Amino acid sequence: MSEPVIKVDVENEVALVTLNRPTAMNALSRELRTAIADTFEKLEADPAVRVVILTGAGKAFCAGLDLKELGQGRDTVQGTVETKDPVTSIARFSGPIIGAINGVAITGGFELALACDVLICSSEARFADTHGRVGILPGWGLSQRLSRTIGIYRAKELSLTGNFLTAQQAADWGLANRVVAPDELIPAAKKLANDMLSLVPEALSGYKRLIDQGYAENFGDALKTELKFSGAANKAVRSADIEARRETIRQRGQTQKG
Repeated sequence: MSEPVIKVDVENEVALVTLNRPTAMNALSRELRTAIADTFEKLEADPAVRVVILTGAGKAFCAGLDLKELGQGRDTVQGTVETKDPVTSIARFSGPIIGAINGVAITGGFELALACDVLICSSEARFADTHGRVGILPGWGLSQRLSRTIGIYRAKELSLTGNFLTAQQAADWGLANRVVAPDELIPAAKKLANDMLSLVPEALSGYKRLIDQGYAENFGDALKTELKFSGAANKAVRSADIEARRETIRQRGQTQKG
């Protein structure tokens, strides 16, 4: 029996999702694209999963669309890429998604990485946008997300050359949160996931939604969005809730000194 193209391991409210086509550098075949979309839809419907870690098997995170498969098609590229794209399904997951970037994230793989909320990179990770070298344009958000993340000039340099960005450069440019040794990648992602899980459950998903919605708006509208969200959410918080949580917050601050 052949290996599944995606693996999911759930433990303590964290789902480790692994793209599993290592011999093809986890290239996004039609089967894998569908599997990613279906997997995130199932995870969103599962109340036992609150945080997701997305990574790749083998030496690559994801090499992008499977060019070999696309090159053998009889239609245009637009006709071979389904409307149920994986990035849209990833975006519908309401909890945080940590991208554990273990190797190269190229073109469509870069877009998968940008769909995550936080990126932790192995020192072996590299990013590249080769859409222009293939002769196609991105359709999963890269052209807009990248410039908003690292600035328009740096984004243009990457996208208009197809050059690679190292893990350390990605961190220096604000794309990656941190860089760790390869064997520390998944443990670091799991530790971060557990830190996120220590938040009040409804605040975790609510805060992510607030940040994402405001980020897509202009600053003035985003401030109005914050007032609307906080006004509705804070009405449900009682004084007794604050008092019960105060000591936990104080103790956590003590343990994180320095």
